[in-house]
Amino acid sequence: MQQWKSLLSEAHVGTIRWNEPLESYTTWKIGGPADALVIPGSVEQLVSLISLLHANQIPWLQIGRGSNLLVADKGFRGVVIKLGGELDHAHFQGNRVTAGGGFSLVKLSVLAGKEGLTGLEFAGGIPGSAGGAVYMNAGAHGSDVSRIFKSAEIVLDTGELVTYTAEEMAFAYRHSILHERKGIVARAVFELRPGDRKQIAEAMARFKEYRRCTQPLQMACAGSVFRNPPGDHAARLVEHAGLKGKRIGGAEVSMQHANFIVNTGQATAEDVLTLMHHIQETIQTEYGIELMPEVYAVGER
Repeated sequence: MQQWKSLLSEAHVGTIRWNEPLESYTTWKIGGPADALVIPGSVEQLVSLISLLHANQIPWLQIGRGSNLLVADKGFRGVVIKLGGELDHAHFQGNRVTAGGGFSLVKLSVLAGKEGLTGLEFAGGIPGSAGGAVYMNAGAHGSDVSRIFKSAEIVLDTGELVTYTAEEMAFAYRHSILHERKGIVARAVFELRPGDRKQIAEAMARFKEYRRCTQPLQMACAGSVFRNPPGDHAARLVEHAGLKGKRIGGAEVSMQHANFIVNTGQATAEDVLTLMHHIQETIQTEYGIELMPEVYAVGER
């Protein structure tokens, strides 16, 4: 490990933080230390970083705004990448917005509304990054990223910089080609439509109020834990199985929304994983349905 630490230090690939605890970078407020957290500030730095990691077979993980992510209590052995600098900015030109992969999706939706552009209202309560939203084909309120996506600059895990169109992204429910072809979204271009600022603001306010009333946003959580199975909702299944309020250690199934697991204060990653497995086993036994996680568990257990 000492050898690749020296390589990183000399490579000018961005800000480096050694042995960095990850709990403050995740919305669950859970996670042990990464050997290194690197914050590249440009596409060039990101390409150099990924190329170096690939050439030296150094494990890496990208972290966006920290939602949909469960980092193990022992942390991550390797490099965690968080986009910064120009990769955490956005600019508008006509009906299009180009967002750095690290830019807040919530902030992007607010800015779009102020520009009088419609199409991003659904994203006003999704606490992720633009890059993470592309990766996951994030969606809510009957819409998703695939409906507004135009193209993206992506750094593949070899260090190659490519541009993918909507067709090449192979979008599906909570899925994109990046689930099979590892890479990082450096920038994404979204195509929006002119709209009425007042109507956009009213729609976003309704969505925000709905989330406030139905989701435990005041507690540390990671959004929906399980994907909705075909023709049903994970929250309905979990609630009907009597699992609301089920607690293991510091992790608890939210009483407000059954597809949320909240950190009551001292939850560990093992607490969350054990509770997730209990939910999956219960739903499989009760209904014969396999719940698939929407969150990603990473790191050294």
